[in-house]
This record gives sequence, structure tokens and C-alpha cells, in this order.
Amino acid sequence: MISQVRSVLSGGWMLLRSIAVVSSSVATILSSMLPLFLYTSIPTEYLIILFVMLTTAAFIIHGVLTHAFNDYTDYHSGTDANSPAILSGGSRVLQQGKISIHTLWLLGKWLAIALLILAVIFAVLAQYKLTILLLIGVWGAGSYSIPPLRLSYRPFLGEWFSLFPSILFLGFAGAWLALGYVPLWAMQNAVINGLICLAWVMVHHIPDLDADKKAVPVKQTSVVWFTTTFGLYYSRFPAVIYLSMAGLCALWLGFDRVWAAGGLSIIIVSALYLVLKMKVEDHEQVSKYEKILLLLAMTTAIWLGIFI
Repeated sequence: MISQVRSVLSGGWMLLRSIAVVSSSVATILSSMLPLFLYTSIPTEYLIILFVMLTTAAFIIHGVLTHAFNDYTDYHSGTDANSPAILSGGSRVLQQGKISIHTLWLLGKWLAIALLILAVIFAVLAQYKLTILLLIGVWGAGSYSIPPLRLSYRPFLGEWFSLFPSILFLGFAGAWLALGYVPLWAMQNAVINGLICLAWVMVHHIPDLDADKKAVPVKQTSVVWFTTTFGLYYSRFPAVIYLSMAGLCALWLGFDRVWAAGGLSIIIVSALYLVLKMKVEDHEQVSKYEKILLLLAMTTAIWLGIFI
């Protein structure tokens, strides 16, 4: 009995993939809430409760639900079985026998249903902001991996119609809920953090190139599409494009947020340097650079949150 409990807890922790959730979801939440703590008179107790609520929701939706659906789909297509599995290749709960494929599907299905019911309850109670945030989160998790959409298997669509909206809305959720509207700085922070998230996810896909090509159906990520169309060297280009877009947002920040713009520019140049110099055929190096990009993503989120 004790060993079974340990196995379930271990499997649940693996499924969360907490590093990814912290460096994307929690970081972008913090980016919009730091200014509320630092520069507003909103009670600290309320802001702490709001931060805990959003962080908990992020781990449930972006950690458990998204990864449950993603692992389930990638298991059936076969891509995770052929992944080098350093940082990529799913949570490995199925490959290590921590959770059965049937249990994983039931977990994802019933969690999604519970969240949708909760969204309906929020709508009935006229909590429309919470309803929208929940629906966007469930949409992102489901549309990214589950057929018939399975947008992560289609170039560019997974990023822009599933991942980015989910991170964007979560990014300005704190300010939206606390202030009743989305200030410009919150929207700027959310957009920039979302673009940087897209960039490191694209790097995350590089070690899985061969595995994704062998999947049935082929997992035609943007990385796979660039590689097939232009060659292996260009597998880094989706990350380069999204980092460049984030860098151009420094112009949007302008002189009103000169410190934020300056810090962002330095971080983006550093990230671009890493992505352009990495050896895409060296999975160990790519994964090492991905870890650095995760740190840069968290640094960006905090920097933007301080300098508004």
C-alpha cells in the first residue's frame, strides 16, 4: 500500500513537470502581480490569495491537464518512445510505468470536465473573468494535443492558437482580476513573456526532431517544418523568430519604460546568441541551453514586473 502511494505521488510529480510550469506560467503570473505588490495600495493579503489561486490553477491546467493530454497523445503516436528524453519527450510517467495509459486518459478527461463545470458555475455567479480564464486554459490544453485538432502536430498552429493564448491570458489575469481592467504594462508583460515562452518551447522540440518525424501521424511541429523545408540548421529558426518578436517589443515599451526596454534588449540578445551558436544535432547541448533560456525567461518576467 505504501509503495503504491509513493508510486502515485512520484508519478504525479513527474507529470507536473514543475520546472516548465514555473518558468512559463508562474513567471508570467509574477510578472503582472509584482507591480500590484510594489506600486498599488491593494491589500497584500488579497494579492497573496490571488497569486496562490492563479498559481494553483496554472499547475492544475498547465501542469496536470496539459501534460496528461500531451503524454497520452504522444504515447499513441509513438514520438515519446523515440525521444532522447533529456528534457523533452514528455513526463515519462508512462514509459516508467508510474501511471497507466488508461488512468492518464481518465485523469485528463475528468479533470477537463470538472474545470468546464466550474466555468459554468462561475458564469452563473456572474464571475465572467474567471469563466473566460478557465475556458481559455482548458481550450489550450485540449486543442494542443487531443484529436481532432491536435494543433501541436501542425506547424505554427499549436503555438498561436493553443499555447500563446493560454499564456497571454494567464499573464494579465492578476492585474485584470485585481484592477478590473488590463493596464498597458500588464498587456506588454504578458505578450513579451508569451513570446519568450514560445521561443524556449521551440528549442525544447529540437531534440525530438527525428522522433516527431517517425510519429504516426507525423508530429509536424514548426521545428520539423523548418527542418524539412530548409535543412537541419534552420531548426532553430522558430526560436529565433519568436525571440526577435519579443525583442522588437522593446520599441513598444519605449521611453515610458526605458529600464524595462533596456533589460529586455540585453536578455533577448543573450538568448539569440545562445540559440544561434548551439549545435542543434547535440541533444545534450540543446537541453543545456534550454535550461539557460528558462532562467532568462524567469529573469525577464521579474525584470518587467519591477520596471513598469
